[in-house]
Amino acid sequence: MQRGPQEGINSAGILFVLLISAAAALGGFLFGFDTAVINGAVVALGNHFHVGPVLVGMSVSLALIGSAVGALGSGYVADRFGRIRPMMLAAALFTASGIGSGLPFSIWDFIFWRFLGGVGIGLASAITPAYIAEISPAELRGRFGSLQQLAIVTGIFVAMLSNYMLVYIAGGSAENQLWLGFETWRWMFWAEVPPALLYGLAAAMIPESPRYLIGRGREKEAEFVLGKVVGGKISEKIAEIRQTLAIECGTPFAEVMGRCGFRPVVWIGLGLSVLQQFVGINVIFYYGSMLWRSVGFSEENSLWITVITGGVNILTTLVGIAFIDKVGRRPLLLAGSTGMLLTLGVLAYLFGTAPLDAAGNPALTGAPATTALFAANLYVFCFGFSWGPVVWVLLGEMFNNRIRAAALSLGAGVQWVANFAVSASFPSLVASIGLGATYSIYTFFAAVSFFFVRYLVKETKGRELEDM
Repeated sequence: MQRGPQEGINSAGILFVLLISAAAALGGFLFGFDTAVINGAVVALGNHFHVGPVLVGMSVSLALIGSAVGALGSGYVADRFGRIRPMMLAAALFTASGIGSGLPFSIWDFIFWRFLGGVGIGLASAITPAYIAEISPAELRGRFGSLQQLAIVTGIFVAMLSNYMLVYIAGGSAENQLWLGFETWRWMFWAEVPPALLYGLAAAMIPESPRYLIGRGREKEAEFVLGKVVGGKISEKIAEIRQTLAIECGTPFAEVMGRCGFRPVVWIGLGLSVLQQFVGINVIFYYGSMLWRSVGFSEENSLWITVITGGVNILTTLVGIAFIDKVGRRPLLLAGSTGMLLTLGVLAYLFGTAPLDAAGNPALTGAPATTALFAANLYVFCFGFSWGPVVWVLLGEMFNNRIRAAALSLGAGVQWVANFAVSASFPSLVASIGLGATYSIYTFFAAVSFFFVRYLVKETKGRELEDM
């Protein structure tokens, strides 16, 4: 069911949804911060614990396995306990991870704390888009849903900026001591604790999803929330939601199954999740400083480049938010795939043809170095207005009410497994086949992403969740 623009919605309702969506999206901020903060500490960690590239890669990537665990478990948790309590649990996990990651005794307990934070990331990554989709009016759902990605990229940017400032204050190295005799890399992780506490407080103050409340027979509470969000004939809306929830019986996880393992719409959601990661975006955010140092930039300049990249990511996400409810989801995805294909191809060529230094790394200077920086940031731009926000919006809205939590948890879980595969394999791929060939793999998947959207993904712009 589609409605005319702004029908049944007043400015107070829009402001209410904006505020509670922003509060929920704080989980996305911590998601971005937690995944990116390792960027500035990865080299210092390897030196501090005297470990090689394999354990360094594990320290980065095993947090993603925790994210997969959290995401895959989020469907059951969301259907059993609602959307709010899992957010509060995620906030507690973020807090514990931030404190513990700054006080490790060995690389192994560091990995444990990162894994714990990863579980929080997984919970937040699946619960937040479902909650925002369920609380938002259809004609504005794309913009509100994009707040999740805006929060993620803001968290990434703040983590990179925080890393750079801490290293700058400490004299140019994350291994230098900073305050109270602790090394700078420890303070990078401790910087996560204040926003984690704020997230827990914000989650405790926002209302539960009206669709969850109706599913639990708590219609008076749902009526209050819907009255503030959409206004109009609330009883008709409640009856409509109740009907969609009652169409099928059984458990939500059983209902995602189909003749080919899963329902076709669930397979499409899984494909979107995998391709969002297989284009290699998180290599830029997890290994960016290491990448630029390996091609000849200093540690401080490498961190500054990652700050610029994070800023580009925020600006381009704002572009996506501005257009997602105007031009739709599919056009943005197709345009982003085209741009990523071209920019990744340029990077693969530059890294593959650059002369090697004494350590065997490509050495970029002059015009090739400038071109690589421009191409990398243009690649982030193309991802940021398309596959970054749009995939999260689609995952939050493309499934019907009965299966949304379960299907979204599967999509988010697979996304984190794909993220793990990309980030864990990057150091080994670079060591074995080189930086140019590694980026050629990401270029191939950018091409695949275009045809996947072109032939399989349907437009969801303006459709009510009850019509999915």
